[in-house]
Amino acid sequence: MVTPMHISRPRRVAVLSVHTSPLAQPGTGDAGGMNVYVLQSAIQLAKRGVEVEIFTRATSSADAPVVDAAPGVRVRNIAAGPFEGLDKADLPTQLCAFVAGVLREEARREPGYYSLIHSHYWLSGQVGWLARDRWGVPLVHTAHTLAAVKNLSLAEGDTPEPAARQIGEQQVVAESDRLVANTTDEAKALHELYGADPTRIDVVAPGADLTRYRPGDRDAARALLGLNPSEVVVTFVGRIQPLKAPDVLLRAAAEVISRRPGLPLRILVVGGPSGTGLARPDVLIELARSLGITAQVTFLPPQAPERLADVYRASDLVAVPSYSESFGLVAIEAQACGTPVIAADVGGLGVAVRNGETGLLVQGHRTEDWAGALESLVATPTRLAELAAQAPRHAENFSWEHTADGLLESYRKAAVNYNNGTGPSDFSPRRARGLWRLRRTGGVRT
Repeated sequence: MVTPMHISRPRRVAVLSVHTSPLAQPGTGDAGGMNVYVLQSAIQLAKRGVEVEIFTRATSSADAPVVDAAPGVRVRNIAAGPFEGLDKADLPTQLCAFVAGVLREEARREPGYYSLIHSHYWLSGQVGWLARDRWGVPLVHTAHTLAAVKNLSLAEGDTPEPAARQIGEQQVVAESDRLVANTTDEAKALHELYGADPTRIDVVAPGADLTRYRPGDRDAARALLGLNPSEVVVTFVGRIQPLKAPDVLLRAAAEVISRRPGLPLRILVVGGPSGTGLARPDVLIELARSLGITAQVTFLPPQAPERLADVYRASDLVAVPSYSESFGLVAIEAQACGTPVIAADVGGLGVAVRNGETGLLVQGHRTEDWAGALESLVATPTRLAELAAQAPRHAENFSWEHTADGLLESYRKAAVNYNNGTGPSDFSPRRARGLWRLRRTGGVRT
């Protein structure tokens, strides 16, 4: 048996992100934290000498077949189904076309071109499972979200994830050589809800670009965004959909405003409708009107990363009231900018936010509980300042450099797992080439 010290790092990784491109603007469509994760982790892996090719579905006829996203990071846009108007729920019907595009790309290369596959989200896992068997390389999978977990904490009126997704997730969990979880809670869910072997799960926390997200001039950021320098700004950043629960913040804010009419509270909502939120894209505008707080709410479209840093710096507090959150990158990015966070105590937010030190965690989503927690912060500037001072130090524990280190260790373990089965014993292209020859000659060595 090959010992871990003999396992080399992969030369080239095929990253699969079927339903959303790492080049898409987070906060639009299905783009969110996973997009950031895929691109930023790829950049860091490339800096360590690992070439990364990301396969995603083309969503526009204008998409170039190949885009060099960063040195050592290449994005391949695979044509699979219509470019536009295809809902994420319909994507399983296009997996065959996507698989064909991925396999054809590899078929043009020398055997062993890809050392390992890393799939993101269950749709990609289905593709990765097939490609793994075809190419004779290990499969590492990151779920990002799990249907069983989401269905246990649905927002009122939201649509549950279909049984087909949970079945698909179960298959990917069973077939992957390693599973990467964002937190120990997610690892526990994979084990208890999906029967995953705990010894095949690696906990690797996501991070933030700490060179971009860092404390800065609040007044300058507010001037750039057109915000009043004397107001208390509480910000929501994310996709506008029931899962992310921006309505919880608006209802709580309305309650605080009714209790303290003299408090200059400003609610800033940054993002666009997504998922089930597309059915009512103006729902938050209508809610603000019904609550009588239209004058206190400002809406901004999704912001590019450099402008998003200014959004965080301009804020006194960032709210993450999600019903389910595998980690919560917004919480880390905000704290890295010196802004405390008030968040629902769900999923990875209990790790992303240090309760009572860098922000507050709220149990449940009742308006009275959120209003009380929100009021305790916005009405006490000294407490906000204390939390803000500690927030960047906590965020320093989460960087994409650390994430890449964890992924490389998971890749190493995947090679060991694969060696214990029927695959190559390390990342050597020569070994993969030998397996390729066996596949194409019916098991007869040439």
